[in-house]
Amino acid sequence: MDSPGPGIRRRVSARKRSRRSAGPPEPEQGEEEEEEEGRRRRRPGSPEPPEYDDSGEDMFGDYDSFAENSFLAQVGDLEQKYMQSPEHKITTTQPAFGKLCSKNTETNELDVIATDSNLTEVKTLNYCYSPKSLSLQENLIIRPGDDLLYDVPCSQALYFEKIKDSSNGLNKLSAKESDSLSSHQTLSEIPLEQPQEKKNSSPKSTESDMSRRSLKDCLKSAMTGNAKVQTPKFSKSKQMKEAILSEEINVAKRTMESSSDDLGPFYSLPSKVRDLFVQYKGIKKLYDWQHTCLTLTCLQQRRNLIYSLPTSGGKTLVAEILMLQELLCRQKNVLMILPYVAIVQEKISSLSSFGVELGFFVEEYAGSKGRFPPIKRRGKKSLYIATIEKGHGLINSLIEDGRINELGLVVIDELHMIGEGSRGAILEITLAKILYTSKTTQIIGMSATLNNVEELQEFLKAEYYSSKFRPVELKEYLKINDTIYEVDIKAEKGYTFSRLLKCKYSDNLKKMDPDHLVALVTEVIPHYSCLVFCPTKKNCENVAEMICKFLNKDYLKHREKEKCDFLKNLKNVSNGGLCPILKRTIPFGVAYHHSGLTSDERKVLEEAYATGVLCLLTCTSTLAAGVNLPARRVILRAPYIANQFLKRNQYKQMIGRAGRAGIDTVGESILILQEKDKDLVLGLLNSPLENCYSHLGQEITKGIQSLLLSLIGLKIARNLESIYQFMCSTFFGIQQKSLSEGKSLWEISRQALASLIEKGLLQRKSVCKNEEESQCDLQITKLGQASLKGTLDLAYCGILYKDLKKGLEGLVLESYLHLIYLTTPYDMVSQCKPDWMIYLRQFNHLSPAEQKVAAIVGVSESLITKKASGQAVKKELEEFWVYRALLTELTKKMSYCVKADLIPLMEVTGVLEARAKQLYDAGYKTLAHLVNADPEVLIRTIKHLSRRQAKQIVSSAKMLLNEKAAALQEEVEDLLRPPPDIPGITAPILQEQ
Repeated sequence: MDSPGPGIRRRVSARKRSRRSAGPPEPEQGEEEEEEEGRRRRRPGSPEPPEYDDSGEDMFGDYDSFAENSFLAQVGDLEQKYMQSPEHKITTTQPAFGKLCSKNTETNELDVIATDSNLTEVKTLNYCYSPKSLSLQENLIIRPGDDLLYDVPCSQALYFEKIKDSSNGLNKLSAKESDSLSSHQTLSEIPLEQPQEKKNSSPKSTESDMSRRSLKDCLKSAMTGNAKVQTPKFSKSKQMKEAILSEEINVAKRTMESSSDDLGPFYSLPSKVRDLFVQYKGIKKLYDWQHTCLTLTCLQQRRNLIYSLPTSGGKTLVAEILMLQELLCRQKNVLMILPYVAIVQEKISSLSSFGVELGFFVEEYAGSKGRFPPIKRRGKKSLYIATIEKGHGLINSLIEDGRINELGLVVIDELHMIGEGSRGAILEITLAKILYTSKTTQIIGMSATLNNVEELQEFLKAEYYSSKFRPVELKEYLKINDTIYEVDIKAEKGYTFSRLLKCKYSDNLKKMDPDHLVALVTEVIPHYSCLVFCPTKKNCENVAEMICKFLNKDYLKHREKEKCDFLKNLKNVSNGGLCPILKRTIPFGVAYHHSGLTSDERKVLEEAYATGVLCLLTCTSTLAAGVNLPARRVILRAPYIANQFLKRNQYKQMIGRAGRAGIDTVGESILILQEKDKDLVLGLLNSPLENCYSHLGQEITKGIQSLLLSLIGLKIARNLESIYQFMCSTFFGIQQKSLSEGKSLWEISRQALASLIEKGLLQRKSVCKNEEESQCDLQITKLGQASLKGTLDLAYCGILYKDLKKGLEGLVLESYLHLIYLTTPYDMVSQCKPDWMIYLRQFNHLSPAEQKVAAIVGVSESLITKKASGQAVKKELEEFWVYRALLTELTKKMSYCVKADLIPLMEVTGVLEARAKQLYDAGYKTLAHLVNADPEVLIRTIKHLSRRQAKQIVSSAKMLLNEKAAALQEEVEDLLRPPPDIPGITAPILQEQ
């Protein structure tokens, strides 16, 4: 926006717009040319065509004619008047150009002085060299009508400067100026050519010759020289769009700072944001509840908010608009916390395009990704998208660095997870720290299943908004034997008769499928999608295989070629080891989905289901709160998860997958139950949603002890008394009376501190008497600091320290197996089933960058990666310096388990191993290749790649490359900045060259 071209060209906007709209003039001769030139000058301005490509714009404007009435003729008349004016007493032997165009050596300005008696103001073109750009700034004051020098074509300004430099014997730019020009994108494209000189000319004769030239001659020479210069490729349409966006953001800032009800183009956001929602998400209009929610007074006053709607109600869109307001208008960073890695990656893909278009970074904090503390950016703002655990680590690092106030907004999806085990305890700890340490950070929580909202409101100090809106009607059914009933709470029994299931079953089919699953799914597939929730992983596989045994062979013909291609793709992802069940079911459009699959396999299956290649997934309950995969019909195989009867919250999450907004007009859920479970199911349907209860007290080592350790380590609290004050503000503190079984909050806090001191994680600064125990200051030990930074379960920190210490005595580096052994989570040992024969066969041929090492030790690579990344922060314990070096490399290899050449591609969100191989083989070997790729070419080059996926890959690569470039730029600036504590002198202010 600060390039010189647009800055100068504004001076001739009216005439040039008129000229452009009229099209290029036809060359004419004599009087016809003069008449045409006069008509063009008198023609009023007309609007610029919207599709106009100004890359070849004529920078002479209307002044490229040497005719009698042209600009040069007027300059000649003006010069003659100046020379003949008795009050100036200037003879023709004086250098007129030197008088009219002189350079102020003190201010580095090129002064164009109007000396006509009719021109009373001085006009100055400030030719300023700035550290970051070379710009021409206007400081022109003129009376109406006196527009001759005011209308000097912008193309001549650079030539004026060149002539002045030439007159001083400077035929080339200095190295310093060349660097400035080359660093500027637009000016680097303007080759300023020197006028051709005679062979025998010398610098002295050139200077003397120039002194005898009149202003008219100089302008002629300048215009002739500029005519030979290649026109710079300014995209005025792009600059106009950027200017409009910048102006709308400034207006939005002022609107949001005031208490105005004016929401601007799009809820206090630029109109470009609205266009992006249409372009990338197909959202043209908001629902009424979304408009009501976004205009709530509490949001305008920046108070915290909890809002609740049924699944598929459009909650996420509201959160995204609020996040964009914070990033663009308030210029603050934003943290979005999501429950699972898969959802984080999905959100990264969908919002990267917005980041590229609107100028902010989208950073992933999931698995092994994420930097602590995050890069401190002085330009663009960042949207951190994190899992619960990574979000906790991010908040800790910001508090430790004193940067928590950089965070303007925190959004929590699935807020009800605050009441679910150790992950709920971590989420509560994270929110409690934000509330306690930052008074400017706003918190937004959303969920589809909340009940005890009052206690959550008290904890978060938040307002509450709810609605029953659902874009697609959801009809709930029960199936008992071959009868289907519709759920109706108003009915006496809670349900009413709907229909009898019509199906002709053979004796063999009745025996294999007593629940009539084949009949239920064939009413929907293959033209609509269907999900079947099963109690266990094994049941998922069995049901998928059973259904395919009885499906008609016609199902094999539906999208046959796409399914064949998908099978090949899945086989590549599985490194050739495709599950035999999937091999049999996928040709029918059926597959299973559970945690036994690798993350790459699940991702590929989800993509195939989303695009309709697969029409039926048999899955476990984790899919209900996982990736957004809606279906026309959802079938619950049984009212159980493993051996536990369904909870109301879980039931609502599962059936909420039914109904796809914009695709289906209705969604159906069918719960299959036996007569023995009838009463329990009716109780389930009529019961309210379960309350959320804090697990801070139940999860001792991952809950309260972890919290108290971080409070001391981050200097939020320093003794028992300040810890107690903090604990009173937690969700656990609010619910303490009903959860602590008679123990006071003070006693619970005191016991937790005593346990931490006993483990050697905390210590007292000085010996305290019993009566002063609450006032005694505490400090964290090195082991405690390492446990805090590594986000370890405190139950294992002691034994882990001993194992790592012992490992140093005989660390085996012949392969990675010893390191993997040392980093295998203790709580996962029971799940590890090593295949020692594989170990024996491959011991001498291991290459972890090429093989799935997890298959050798019998545990999923995600668990090893998680633990390895946790151990990589052992820098707090200097004795373990060797682990820091080794585990950092191991973490990188285990994060992707691919060849080193593919790692840059694997960093792009949405690119898995098979896709990375395809891209690499097609010539897209680096991020730079992907950034400059054409999505349409990608579609034609890469098999099984949809247009949506291609665009997401390109935008994600752009976001990643921009982020890396910005980090390097800021690192350079930090290195060049003088330290503020230089001994004996005041740090000088360095001028950027």
